[in-house]
Amino acid sequence: MKILFMSDLLPYYKKIFSEELEKIGIKNFELSDNYSETDTDVEFIIYSPIMLGGKLLKRDFSKFKKLKAVLSLYAGIEDVIHNKTLNCPLIKMIDKDGLTNSMVEWCLAHTLRLHLGIDRHIYGQDGIWRHKIKHPIAKDRTIGILGLGELGKSVALLLSQLGFNIYGWSRTKKKIKGVNSLVGCAGLRQTLRKSEILILLLPLTDNTKFILNEKNLSLLPKKSQLINAGRGELIDDRALIRKLRSGHIQNATLDVFQKEPLPKEHPYWSLPNVTVTPHIAADTPILSSSKVLAQNIKDLTENRLPAGVVDVDRGY
Repeated sequence: MKILFMSDLLPYYKKIFSEELEKIGIKNFELSDNYSETDTDVEFIIYSPIMLGGKLLKRDFSKFKKLKAVLSLYAGIEDVIHNKTLNCPLIKMIDKDGLTNSMVEWCLAHTLRLHLGIDRHIYGQDGIWRHKIKHPIAKDRTIGILGLGELGKSVALLLSQLGFNIYGWSRTKKKIKGVNSLVGCAGLRQTLRKSEILILLLPLTDNTKFILNEKNLSLLPKKSQLINAGRGELIDDRALIRKLRSGHIQNATLDVFQKEPLPKEHPYWSLPNVTVTPHIAADTPILSSSKVLAQNIKDLTENRLPAGVVDVDRGY
């Protein structure tokens, strides 16, 4: 079995991934990252996007005649899903022990930071004793989450367990304990109007691109707070900047952007009510993701579809 790493990460994965394949009984395999090979024996491709000269490197999957599946190292697959040379299952990364936990921890940390108003103390080391500033407790705070997939569901569950009022919006209605699940245009409007803190965890599709535009941002309560750990193109940057400057949105914590790395001249860097983090919310740990990749390959070789099979028509 030949497994091609269509990625620059093979040096980090080779030893651990090989060990995980062997643990589950896959012995005869070869790992390669030589994409230039005209090798018809490649059965599986491990994929991650590579930028070259500021542009995404385009990949041709059609030459791999025995290709059974492409397995993404990341949860986001919008850069490959529309590749017309891809004619086999695309499997996105679902790593509950690694990637999902990373996202939950990051969202929890920044939600509590905003909820408790911690920034005013971190940046207020000026000798003033601000003991009269009180924050609400969790049960008196409403949090909206756009996107209730594997990541959004896990974030919603934990925040609900802490006592927050949770409104979640997704393509289909979900049954999640402690979460008001809403769908459709009316559900989106209701979620936005309720959200004192709004967390974006949607996939990027034709239907979600720039979902936070001028109109929808205006539905958020005055002095609302925003967290984006989904995709940069979920937000119309110019509209958000206007809302931040007007004070309608109190602050925004942004981990993903339309262009990455975020250009030095971008207004997000200089706006005092914006926190920029460098796309670190959902790390893909090598050990846990290697276990997932190995199990996915075993499932596929035994004619079972693993979790994470992408619906091309749906976009995720």
